[in-house]
Order: sequence, then structure tokens, then C-alpha cells
Amino acid sequence: YCKKDIVNLEEVNKMTTEIVSFLNGNKEIITKKIEAKMNKASEELNFEKALEYKEMLQDINITLSKQRIDLNNRDNIDIFGYYVYENYLSIEIFYIREGLLFGHHSKIINYAGDEIEAFTEYIIKYYDGGNILPKEICVNEEINDSLLSEYFGIRVFNPKKGDLLNLLKLSCSNAKNNLEEKVSIIKRNDSERQKALKDLNIALNSDIHRIEAFDNSHLFGTFYVGGMVVFDDLLPNKDLYRKYKINSGAKDDLSAMKEVIYRRYYRLLMEEGKFPDLIIVDGGELQINATKEILDSLGLNIKLVGLKKDDKHRTNKLVDENLKGLDIDPKSNLFLFLTKIQDEVHNYAISYHRQIRSKGLYSSILDSVPGIGDVRKKELIKKYGSLKKMKEASLEDLENILGKNVALELMNYLKEIN
Repeated sequence: YCKKDIVNLEEVNKMTTEIVSFLNGNKEIITKKIEAKMNKASEELNFEKALEYKEMLQDINITLSKQRIDLNNRDNIDIFGYYVYENYLSIEIFYIREGLLFGHHSKIINYAGDEIEAFTEYIIKYYDGGNILPKEICVNEEINDSLLSEYFGIRVFNPKKGDLLNLLKLSCSNAKNNLEEKVSIIKRNDSERQKALKDLNIALNSDIHRIEAFDNSHLFGTFYVGGMVVFDDLLPNKDLYRKYKINSGAKDDLSAMKEVIYRRYYRLLMEEGKFPDLIIVDGGELQINATKEILDSLGLNIKLVGLKKDDKHRTNKLVDENLKGLDIDPKSNLFLFLTKIQDEVHNYAISYHRQIRSKGLYSSILDSVPGIGDVRKKELIKKYGSLKKMKEASLEDLENILGKNVALELMNYLKEIN
């Protein structure tokens, strides 16, 4: 074996040992790994991810419980437990199959009105929605079991003692833990967000609420697309996200950025829309200057910052509109939230890039030309059938479908294709 093979073999043996140990009921090794990941996610303010790891730990306990719980080969039973806090209803379902605890399902919903009615309604919708109806359903004593029994035509009951009662209590306990964890995450997220927003306002000496962030991506090294994301009080407002097809004249990131910035804020001026309190661009001095040039030409005075990255593509500096570097602790909440915004807009632009590219070169080129939508694209495909024939077409022919300006755009794009 070469050294690489030996390392791989050692890893395989290690994984095999861990799996065998887990199947023998020893969960300590794997749970420690998951707990470490959960704690790391929490430290990075990724509380939703931390909750996923917590749920994985619960699933491990459920899996190992299968080896220990035997309800004397009773038929299939679904056990519904719940817990209520304020306007949240947390539900935990245990699935008993062939007398063994087979799995579970958790759900947290907002409700208004009576909690018992909301819980009963959820059970009805759960099975009406396509989930398989078991032979029996187990619920708390305050639930109207006769009503559910009549509705479903199966036995619905409240256990008074034994293993089923213990499992029902456990499902209620899990529902409570899930809800408390969710509420805790909501509160922690909100607290960290408010602190980060306060730190941002102090750093920029402003009152920031709405942030718009921009990034660009290119197709085949030539065809550029842009993305804009909007955050209100550091919360994403996805209804306002926008994608941009960029003019063929854009040959680099700076010209692409200028076009997107111009189009965004010229339109807001024309429509008298709501302007952001802060613009974030991806990059340093060059990007700041390019953006500021466009804002000045439109007579706009909007706070502007750039997020610079180091040679390892990690954000390491915040630059303001005066090209002054602002010191922000990389371990601070503010730094983490700004990084999240930067990652969000980057991924949004990249996803648009991939979305177009996945359609193939033909559709990619047409989708990249401003002014060509689905209708015009179909007309072009119907008339010419290939990009080669479109390149050979005269401007006058293209104008019959696209109009003069869009026809020129398409011709410029097609010239870039070898």
C-alpha cells in the first residue's frame, strides 16, 4: 500500500469501530462529535443549524430505544404529545410499529384560539394530508378521543398506565423541550441581531435599518449577471431580492457593478421607491469608488461600505465610503452578521449564474440579454433554430422580433461566442 491507502484504511477501520460500537448501544463517541458541531454552530450564531444537531441527538436516542421498547407485539400505534407556550403549539408524534418504537416526527406551529381545538385540528389534517392511518391513536386525556375515533373509524384512546402512558409522557416532554429550544433560539437570535445592529450604527454613526447588498457573477468569463439582497434590521427580506441581466458592454466586475447600481437606483428615483440606509458592495476601494460615482451622478447620498476579503477569500475588513478601514472584531456579532449578508448576496448571484448556465449555452446566451424574455426567446428559436443562424442574421431581421436596442444587445452578445 502507498501512504495514502494506509491513511484511508485507518479511517475506514475507525469508522467501522464507531458504527459497531453505536449499534451495540454505545452512543458516546458519535454524540460527542455531534455535540461539538452543535456547540460550534451556536458560537457562530447559526442557531437553526445547532437545533438540527440537537434533533439528530434525539433521533439517536430514538434509534437506540428501539432495542429496548417492546409493547408485547401490539399493532401499529401513533402517539401524539403536545406542549403549548404563548401562541406556539409544539407537537411530538411517536410511531409504534409491530410493538417497537419505530421513529418520531416533530412540528411547531402558530395558533390562535383554543389550544385543544388547534391540536385536534392538526391531528385531523395530519392524516387527511396523506399520512398513513395506524390501527390506533394514543392522545392525552384532555383530547376528545371519541370525536377523533368517530372521524377516523379507528380506536383513539387515552392510556392510564404502563409503557404507553410513559411514552405519551415522553412525547409531551420532547414537545416541551423542542418548543423551549425553538423559543430560546428565537430570543437569542433576536438579542444577537439587535446588538449587532446597535454596533453597526455606532461604527457608521448612522441609524441603519434597511441594507441592500450587491454582487456580480459572470458566465463563460464574459456574460455578467448581478444579484441584490435586502435586509431590514439585519433580517432578510426575500420578497425584495432582485436579479439582473447585465449589458453586453460590461467587460469586468466594475462596469457590471456600475450598471446594476445605476439601474437599481434610477428605477427607485423614477418610481419614488424606498431607498436603503446602507449599501454594501463586495470588495474594497475600487468597488467603493465605482459605486460612489454612480450614486453621485444620480444625486444620491446613501451610506456605503465595502467588505474586503483576504487572499483566502475570507472577509477581513470593512471599508467606508471615504476609503477608511473600520476595525470590527472578527469574533463579534456584527462581523458574523455582515459575513452572512455577504454570503447571502454572493450565493444569490451565483445561483442565478448556475440557473442560466444549467439551461445550456443556447438558452444561457438568450437569457443573459436584457429585453429577451420567454416570448421573444421562443420566437427566436422558432425562426432561427440555432445560435449560428442568429449570428448570420442581419440587424434588420433581428429587429423584426426584438426591436432595435435589444437586437443590438443580442448581436453584441453573439460576437463574444467563438
